[in-house]
Amino acid sequence: MNYAKIESREYLQRVNALRAEMAKRGVDLVVGFSNLLEIGIVRYYSGFAPVNESAAIVIPLEGQTVVCSGQASYDYCLVQNSLPESRIAILPEIGEVSGFEYDTEGQLDFEELFQQIKAEHPGVKRVGFIGRLIFPSIIMNKLKKVFADAEIVDFDDVHYEQRIRKSPCEIEVLKTNWAMASEMFTNVVPKIQAGMTERYIEGMFEAEMMKLGAESYVQAFAPMVATGPQNSYISMCRNTMRQIEESEIINLAAGVSYEGYNGIICSPLVLGKIPQKIKDAVMCAYDALNYASDKMKAGTPCDVVLNAYTEYLTKYGYIDYCPYGSLHSTGMLECEAPTFTVGNKRVIEENMAICIDAYFKGMEWGSFRIEDCYLIGADGAKRMTTYNDKAIPEIFNK
Repeated sequence: MNYAKIESREYLQRVNALRAEMAKRGVDLVVGFSNLLEIGIVRYYSGFAPVNESAAIVIPLEGQTVVCSGQASYDYCLVQNSLPESRIAILPEIGEVSGFEYDTEGQLDFEELFQQIKAEHPGVKRVGFIGRLIFPSIIMNKLKKVFADAEIVDFDDVHYEQRIRKSPCEIEVLKTNWAMASEMFTNVVPKIQAGMTERYIEGMFEAEMMKLGAESYVQAFAPMVATGPQNSYISMCRNTMRQIEESEIINLAAGVSYEGYNGIICSPLVLGKIPQKIKDAVMCAYDALNYASDKMKAGTPCDVVLNAYTEYLTKYGYIDYCPYGSLHSTGMLECEAPTFTVGNKRVIEENMAICIDAYFKGMEWGSFRIEDCYLIGADGAKRMTTYNDKAIPEIFNK
């Protein structure tokens, strides 16, 4: 397996690309915030992702970028920060959420940091912030206090637009993730047996991904093992002590995180004799996913793909069990903005990494999801997670 890495020069390129967008929009300063829900914002520009804390980054239009760490992760930040020409600040507002106080030499609070930035960059008229759903009021209030005469603008859309088209280096890292996820499923699924609990199977996935070299599970959720008519009905869940049985639906969702990027697979499984109704539904979902993904070409509006999926399910009588046809970017989050919808008709472009999933919900025997990761190339979409393409026909098309 090729354990690709993001090089330090790429982080500087990303910061400079953001600065170009700042200049276009008349923004003098950008402040980004990351927590464990969206750890990628700060990591995207610096390589730093904290442990048990949050992080921030302050990017002026010109001059030195400041990577912000809490007290406990400071030493780790010294090692992980890969952004050239940057400095590190220690700030208690992004430390451990209980407010645990460290007696750390040299730490500032955000008001003091912003005062320093203001002195270094007088005349700031417009400040952008990244992390609209998670940006804490304690930092925002200090930002507004120090830059009282500046306009504060939402910069989320600019940031996520920057992330949607992958660089050659990102693609190599994603290939590592996709290979890990595929091998993990290939190694774990044949070992699943009736009588195991959902949590036991979760542990099997986590152990295998660490053996393969992942740093963690996919940045969105831990492995989900939703089983039987009731538990499989829940789209997102935490696993239980329920023991799995033969001839029932088992919905497996697991992925890996490596170098800050993610690879994800969702796949149904039935042990023992498979009821014909389950076979028919799974194979229809699999075929619908393939039918839609064949249309996922550079230059194609996304509504062509999404409508193809729903038209297929309508033709074969499963549309009432389809709450949505999902098409989304993937990268530093399993599911990243901007979204692809029938309404926005966003055009699919080369070097996008996209997940497409078939989600069937509410049949009398349960629910399931098939999801894979695709890379958009000049000649179309290539399925990069390989497990489903082999396993689903082998299991359900007997």
